[in-house]
Amino acid sequence: MCGIAGAISLSGQPVPGMDGSLGVMNHLIRHRGPDGSGSWSHAHGHVGLTHRRLEIIDLKTGAQPMSDEAGNWITYNGEIYNYIELRDELGQDRFHTTSDTEVILHAYRKWGAEALSHLRGMFSFALWDEARGTLFCARDRFGMKPFYYATAGDTLLFASEAKALLPFLPAIETDPEGLRDYLTFQFCLDGKTLFKGIRELPPGHSLEVTNGSVRVRRYWDIRFSPDFNHTSPYFENEMRERMADSVRVHLRADVPVGAYLSGGLDSSIVAALASDAGEKGLMAFNGRFPMGSDFDESEYARELADDRGLDLRVVDIGVEDFVREIRRVIYHLDYPVAGPGAFPQFMVSQAARQHRKVVLGGQGGDELFGGYARYLVAYFEQCLKAAIDGTLHNGNFVVSYESILPNLSTLRQYKPMLQEFWSQGLFEPMDRRYFRLVSRSDEHRREIRWDLLGDYSPFDTFQSIFLADNLEGESYFDRMTHFDFKTLLPALLQVEDRMSMAHGLESRLPFLDHPLVELAATMPADIKFEGGRLKRILKVAFEGLLPSRIVGRTDKMGFPTPLNQWAKGPARAFVADVLSSQAALGREFVDNRRVLDSITSETEFGRGFWGLFSLELWHQEFHDRSHEFRALHEEMRRVV
Repeated sequence: MCGIAGAISLSGQPVPGMDGSLGVMNHLIRHRGPDGSGSWSHAHGHVGLTHRRLEIIDLKTGAQPMSDEAGNWITYNGEIYNYIELRDELGQDRFHTTSDTEVILHAYRKWGAEALSHLRGMFSFALWDEARGTLFCARDRFGMKPFYYATAGDTLLFASEAKALLPFLPAIETDPEGLRDYLTFQFCLDGKTLFKGIRELPPGHSLEVTNGSVRVRRYWDIRFSPDFNHTSPYFENEMRERMADSVRVHLRADVPVGAYLSGGLDSSIVAALASDAGEKGLMAFNGRFPMGSDFDESEYARELADDRGLDLRVVDIGVEDFVREIRRVIYHLDYPVAGPGAFPQFMVSQAARQHRKVVLGGQGGDELFGGYARYLVAYFEQCLKAAIDGTLHNGNFVVSYESILPNLSTLRQYKPMLQEFWSQGLFEPMDRRYFRLVSRSDEHRREIRWDLLGDYSPFDTFQSIFLADNLEGESYFDRMTHFDFKTLLPALLQVEDRMSMAHGLESRLPFLDHPLVELAATMPADIKFEGGRLKRILKVAFEGLLPSRIVGRTDKMGFPTPLNQWAKGPARAFVADVLSSQAALGREFVDNRRVLDSITSETEFGRGFWGLFSLELWHQEFHDRSHEFRALHEEMRRVV
């Protein structure tokens, strides 16, 4: 786990100030790799790579950028979990290190771009192919590891974090289309970012630069193809085997491994399997807000810890932590995404890093197996429609009005969402209905100057993903989970990566192992979601592994944050200072006077205020400090 960056001339001419450019990018991602640093630039001066290292595998000989006998060079971030098996396949005698980095170099020499299909893990890398004169870059299938790029003049620059590219832009400006996406979903779609001029390489894609031409292509995609020839017990057994194998390889490290343990189903499965795989006395980390049961899941984490003999460390998080650290959270995120859960994750990661360099997490289970209450909301409406129409059939499976009723108690805490959802009509086409469930733009009717954001429609992009042709059949459930897998999950993975790497901590996610993901994509929706039971297949498959209280939970919490309580109470002065500065009151697209006024009407768990408050902090951390990024570039060029 590390940080990468680099530059390549699109004209073939030397890049002016290459060493200084590499130096400034390396400096801005230094938190990602506190254990080492290195840079390489080609003798012709037209391409260069830099690297920050967090030592996890091969602590002695794994320094980067790394080269091979053919003159190829690589800077790489991530973990290839099957690197041991690939070493055997490629031939042990050709290796000079025990690192997974060298495995990528040799895999590329043997298979070229097809090497990506052999890699099992999380990664982003840039590899200079000396013989072809090509820079070959790639990002893992799910977007666990980041890769941003931008063009400055005739130079393409790339880095693990967008902030490392800011010094090279002519100005730091907001991308209006990215902002429309953010205000609608709290994340951007289709490779956009909030920074004009900076793109994100999508998950499962490669980027190649040859003779000044930049080509981005997809090398992997999830395909939902239901297997109706097998029953639930078959999938339960297959999932247990693949999940156990995933956890086994995710434990490969030359340093001790810990685990996040929220008390929810997914992280509990990962921690229990890690314990079964031999990590006795596994150190686990839980975060809580000591404000009552609405903000504290630690009792469930403690139950699993006692059952498994885990060494559980519980982190208490208070309003003073929020006031002290929230600016750092936004800085490390690059731009706000996916809700206020980033803040407590930052705090737990900070505590975990005091004891471990690697932690396992449960991210991915909700998107793969249907863990969000909005799936149940959407299906309940479809059941009503089917009952009225007299046809309880929709798509590839039967939707039973009777079977869904016992599971509606899960929606008890979502009554405000139901009221808002149904106030906008009923029984529209499925794409329109799900868009209404995920869209947050109505929360910002008064605070945003929508007329300044152009004519771009996030719904059009949403629809192209929701109705994509890589789903066989018309399963509403598959289309909902597919959209979240392709959009929400990468946003959550941005949070996962940035909040851990802010502290030099590696987060590994066993649910996002592509053999397991590809199995999940073949499970018929009724097996995953029978009777509207959220994550039904996970609960059935692993009910013998976990305490019954965890398996039987219906109060999904998802790290709720008391931000709105704090904003109305003990953090009111801090929030007011943020939103009422001269700069805040002069924003082009946001009326922060109205944002400040909206605090009083925000519900306890509403995310509308967070979306706009964090947006203002982002403006302050990046737009208002643009001169500092430019000055850093000039200073580094002078020093070098």
